[in-house]
Parts: sequence; structure tokens; C-alpha cells
Amino acid sequence: MADSFALTLQIIIAVFAGISAQVCGEFLKIPSIVLLLVFGIALGGDGFGVLHPSEFGVGLEVLVALAVAIILFEGGLNLKLKELSEVSGSLRNLVTIGTMITLVGGGLAAHYLAEFPWAIAFLYGALVVVTGPTVVGPLLKQVNVDRKVATLLEGEGVLIDPVGAILAVVVLDTMLNVDAGFTQVFVGLVLRLGIGAIIGAGGGWLIGKFLRLATFLSEDLKNLLVLAGIWGLFGFAQSVRDESGLMTVVVAGLVLRAFSIPEERLLRRFKSQLTVLCVSVLFILLAADLSIASIFALGWGSFFAVAALMFVVRPISVALCTINSDLNWQQKFFVAWVAPRGIVSASVASLFAIILTEKGFNGGASIKALVFLTILMTVFIQGLSAKWIAKQLKITAGTARGAVIVGSNPLSRLLARLFQQQGESVVIIDTDPQACEVARTEQLEVYQSSALDGDVLEEIGISSMGAFVALTTNGEVNLVLAQRVVEEFQPPKVMAFFEQGDQENTIANKSKISQAFGGGFSVKTWNQYLLDRQVKLGKTTITAQEKQTPLPFQALIDSGQLLPLVIRRQGTLVVMRSLEDLKVDDELIYLLHSPQTAALPNFSGHPQTINFPLETLAEVENLAPLPQTPSTSPTA
Repeated sequence: MADSFALTLQIIIAVFAGISAQVCGEFLKIPSIVLLLVFGIALGGDGFGVLHPSEFGVGLEVLVALAVAIILFEGGLNLKLKELSEVSGSLRNLVTIGTMITLVGGGLAAHYLAEFPWAIAFLYGALVVVTGPTVVGPLLKQVNVDRKVATLLEGEGVLIDPVGAILAVVVLDTMLNVDAGFTQVFVGLVLRLGIGAIIGAGGGWLIGKFLRLATFLSEDLKNLLVLAGIWGLFGFAQSVRDESGLMTVVVAGLVLRAFSIPEERLLRRFKSQLTVLCVSVLFILLAADLSIASIFALGWGSFFAVAALMFVVRPISVALCTINSDLNWQQKFFVAWVAPRGIVSASVASLFAIILTEKGFNGGASIKALVFLTILMTVFIQGLSAKWIAKQLKITAGTARGAVIVGSNPLSRLLARLFQQQGESVVIIDTDPQACEVARTEQLEVYQSSALDGDVLEEIGISSMGAFVALTTNGEVNLVLAQRVVEEFQPPKVMAFFEQGDQENTIANKSKISQAFGGGFSVKTWNQYLLDRQVKLGKTTITAQEKQTPLPFQALIDSGQLLPLVIRRQGTLVVMRSLEDLKVDDELIYLLHSPQTAALPNFSGHPQTINFPLETLAEVENLAPLPQTPSTSPTA
């Protein structure tokens, strides 16, 4: 009983420490992986000596295997094939050519800088091929980089994990069986990948088919059914061919995602929660098992070897693999910078250290220490600097462009055309077929669907858009739509039209939903103005003097004569939320109500495209500056 309680206590401590690290990471706005390593080392033998993972024996390997299966399945389930297609060439190259470059480059660095024997050096190169969703996923959640870069890094992490793990096993087999030729090695690699892919595809198809037919099952039971099925497929693949199970769970996730089952979002949420728990516990346990003394015993050459892997091998790999892609140099730089190693490298290295020692090879403990040094350096250096690097390169999601607009009406279509003319992506969603047809005649991209349909929003790529704007004539509906989008997708900016007197106003404030165009207007009223052509489309540049005093056109906004639409800033459009968003040299594009403008009769019976020239309007430019209101001192 004492032994069982000791192990129970170890699990409790690991779970508590792991979740605590996640909470602290969220609070401090730093990647949780960094804190997981710190907490794990602090609780391990070189710290307070509270955690002793070695007491689990082979049970630790079992925990790692089952947890990694969940993590990789969740990674495959979250991969969006449409987004992957945008970076398919670069992703294919990173998983194939990039793997070989890392293998060779890592091996050369370990041999010449860390002075490892050739066999051990190339085994190290194989072990550090993988990046993995266990570290890349949490890192990208904190950094919030633009969607194309995130898709490439996530895709690489998920797909390269099984490839790298299988490659490492093949390299180890070659070391232990020196008579093995190139053909035998290649066949072993292809067999593991092929068997894993076939079992994963077949098993994923069966699970998806059953979930569609089993309407009698509750959603909770379906989630558990998928969990049991994935572990079953993993175990079956491992029994057929060792190390083929990782490829199995990745492919099963991809196939199940393609089924588009009704409960898919709930399933992804459940698996995401399991993944957070698995990552938290595994990193704590593996970090607690780390010997700091063994790392320092490696010498400075090993630090230089890891540095060469990070700052020489990885950039060369990314440069060659993305040479024909449409990624700009900032995106390529960030992809080259971010390649942290994680659970798979740590767990396989720990297993290999035991095998090499049992087989009488020297260097088992050293290769484990070097792999953990790689994990520590990549996680700490890249994890702590990634957010700053992304901001300097201006590739964060906050700088994402384009908009998803709900409602096809004259005002929303005018807003969409402004984005379109700026060369930014814009999509309109509406359930009314006639309103959608009008948008199509104006050459706008439109989806006839409900904005509550998560599958449609994902197909549109809402996560990569700069803003979501709910602009129907019903304020309460707009708030419900915006609230749902905030909860499910969290795009950089969410805006909605709603009346000032709406009781739902408090919901908007709590869920970070801004009033479109600053609020205080009526969509119906401005739609009618547009239909009657009683408006002018104007622009004005904000000067330093205007920024320091009340804006000259503030009275026009208050009286409902002027509606600020978007801000043009450094070649990008930003939907207007508040006049406080304006900066010096910003160009504000607005609508001005002009009753003198006569509406032209329409005898065709078909809706006409309403085009308004964008011009500098004297009615606004010639307004005298408003006197500055004296500010009241807070100490008065």
C-alpha cells in the first residue's frame, strides 16, 4: 500500500505542478512550456527532490506512449487541409528534405563540436529531427502569429513527429545491426510509415463512419469512444510493426477531420483539454528525471553543437525548403527561428539510453543529456523570444488583414468593397439568397449560410482574417453571432452593430466585442441613405493638431451626419471602433449624409451596384477646429 500511495502522490504532484505551470504561463503571457521545464527541474532530483520519475519504471514509458498518441491524434485532428494546401510545397519539403538536412547537419555538429562518435552523432541528429505539437502548439497560442506561418509550423510539428521517431529507430537498428545495408534500412523506414498510414486511414474511416451512424450515443460517450478507438489503433499498429503507431494516430486524426462529423468541434475541444493535461504531466515528469550534472559534464562543445543546430542547420533547412514558396522573408525568418524540441525527442532519447547501455555501447547517457540540452536551449531561447521576434517582423495575428462581414446590405457591401479595393481578403455571409446574389453581382465573395455554422467559418478561414464584423440590421442577433465567434475562434478583432440602449450591451463589454464604427448609428438608416444615394464617400488625414484637440467633425458624428468606416494605416485597413483608435497621419474613410444628392431612378428592376468616388470633401476639411475642453485634474 505504501508503494502504491507513493506513486499516487507522484502523479498528483505532477498534475498539480503541470496545471500550475499552465496557469502561470497564461497569467504571465509566456509559453507554458518554459515554466513546465522550470517546475519539473525544480521538483526533480537536482531540485527539491519531490518527484522521482524513476520509481514508475516501465510505467513511465507506458504513460509517455499513450499520452503522445493522444497529442499527435489531436494534432492531426486540428490540421485544416484547406490551410495546409496553401503551404503544401513548403510543408512537404520540410518533412522530407528538411528531415535529411537536420539529420546530416545535427550529426556533423555533434561529431565535430561535441566530439561524439559518428554513430552516436547521427543518432542524435535523428532524435532532434522532430519539433512536435507538444511544444509548437502551446508556443503559437502565446505568440499568436499569422495563420500561414502557424499552419506551416503546426503541420511540420504533427507530421514530422512520426517520421522523426521512425527515423531514429531505423538509425538505432542500423547501429545495433552493422551488417544492415541501405536497402534494408530504407525498407524498414517505408514499412513503418506505410503500415502506420494504412492502419490510421482505415481506422479513422471506421471511427468516422460509426460516429455518423451511432446517433443513439451521447456526445460525451462519443468522445470517449474516439479516445478508446485511437488507443486501440495505436496498440494494433505497434503490435504489427514497432514505432508505426505514431503515424497511425496522425493519419487517423486527418481522416476523422475530413469526415466533418457534427460533433467535431466538441471532440476537438475534449481532445485539446486532454492534450493540455498530457503535455503538462509529461513535461514535469521528464524534466524532473533530468540530471543537470550530466548536461554540464558534456562540456562547451555540446552547447556549440546545439547552437549550430539552431542558428545554422535550421535556417539552411528552411531556406532550401521554402525557396519557391510565396512566404516573405519575415515569415521564413520566423519559421527558421522556431523549432523547439519536446516530448517525442525526450522520451525516445530516454529509451535509447537504456537500450544502448544494455547493448554495451558507450554514450547512452551522453546522448540523452545532449538531447535534453537541445530541448532546454530551444524551449528557453525560442520560447521566450518568439513573441518579440514575431512583433519585430510584424507577422502577429494582430497585423492580420481582411474581414468577415455578416449581412449583405448596402452598408456592409460598401465596407467589403473598401477592403477589396485595398487588396485585402473579404467575405460576406448571409442567409438571404437574394441579398447574396446582389453581393455576387458586385463581384464580392459571399457565402449563403448562417454565421453560426462553425464549419463555414472555418472554411472561410476566420482565424486568419483581421476582423469579424456583424453588421445585420438586428443588434441582438449581431451580439449573439459575435459572442459565438469570440468563444470559438478568437479572431484579432470582433465588432458588431447594436443599439446603444440594448440590454445586451454588458455582454459586449465582457466578451471584448467592440461597437462597429464607434456605435451610435442605425444600419437601417444608412442603408436607406445609400440606396437613395444621399451620401458621399470621403477621406481625411488626421493631423497632429487634430489629435491633440477634439476632432472638427465630432459634431457631425454626434448628429448622425457622418459615419466613420475604416482607418487606412500603413497600407492596411482597420475597421473603425472608436475615435481614440486614430493616430497621427491615419487616413479616415467615412460616409457623409448629403440630402442634396439626388437618387437616380432604376428602371431595370434589378439591383444596381452603388459606387461612390472616394474624395476629400470640403464640407469636412473646412470645418473649424473645436475648442479644447479643459481637463479636470484628478487631484482637484
